[in-house]
Parts: sequence; C-alpha cells; structure tokens
Amino acid sequence: MMNAHVANLLNEQINKEFYSAYLYLDFANYFERTGLAGFANYFKVQAQEERDHAMMFYQYLQDNDQLVTLEGIARPESRLDDMMAPLRQALEHEEFVTASINTIYAAASEVNDYRTLRFLDWFIDEQAEEEKSARDLIAKVEQFASDARGGLYLLDQELAARVYTAPVQA
Repeated sequence: MMNAHVANLLNEQINKEFYSAYLYLDFANYFERTGLAGFANYFKVQAQEERDHAMMFYQYLQDNDQLVTLEGIARPESRLDDMMAPLRQALEHEEFVTASINTIYAAASEVNDYRTLRFLDWFIDEQAEEEKSARDLIAKVEQFASDARGGLYLLDQELAARVYTAPVQA
C-alpha cells in the first residue's frame, strides 16, 4: 500500500505536468505570433513531453491502486515582453518542477517506498536534461540572436527540425 502523503504528492505532480504543457503552449503561441515558427515548434514539442510526463504519473498511480484526482489547470500568467522572456521562464519552470520531483523523492525515501523511488529515477534524469536544454537554448540565443548574418534565422531553423519522441522509461 502506497503512503497517502506520497500518493497525494504524485497526484499533485500530474497537475503540475499538465500546467507545464499549458505554459509551453502559451510560449509556442507567442513565438507563432512573432514569426519564429521554429521556436514555436520547440515549445510545442516541450508541451507534448510534459503531457506524457503527466500521463506517466497518472498511470503509475493507477497501476498502484491509487485514486487519481484531476484538478483544474491554471491559466499561464506569463509576461512575454521579448523573446528572452519565455526562454528564461522555461528554465525557472523546469527548476520548479525539479524541486517538486525532489520533494516527492524525499517523501518516498522517508517511508522506504522503493518502487516509487525507482519510478522517479527516470524523472530525476529527465529534469537534469530539461534544465540543461533550457540553459543551452538561452546561451545560443544570447550568442547568436544579435548576429547580423542571420544567427537567429539559423537557430529558428534548427528548432523547427526538432521532433517529438515519446519517453521510454527503463
């Protein structure tokens, strides 16, 4: 039987992951409006990943005979004043998600819930990758966006080529 506190935290994480998808769709919408379809694509792929993460938590709870309680998803309240705003907010949000997953990990560890710890191992690795990806994108934009020879255009093309790959949990 899963610890009630751990189950509650996992349930809350479902909502956080769906909110992440909403947030990234909001960023994609911003970039579509500004004519950067590649950046929009990047965030649409991010949104798909977050939706799948939510479903992984959902399925894990169901597989462990836990009630899944779906809550309302808040509207993103991001301030998108310039093209760097969504990039910085994405990094901050990934750091928030990492902290949330670490909280669940700590709670599962306290009650010796080894099954949940193993389940969360994949997310720990994924969050390290997500934060690095967000930092790398910020660095690329800072380095190339002001390049008069078309650095932003080339970066937009690179991001347009990104495709979604469904997660595979070990």
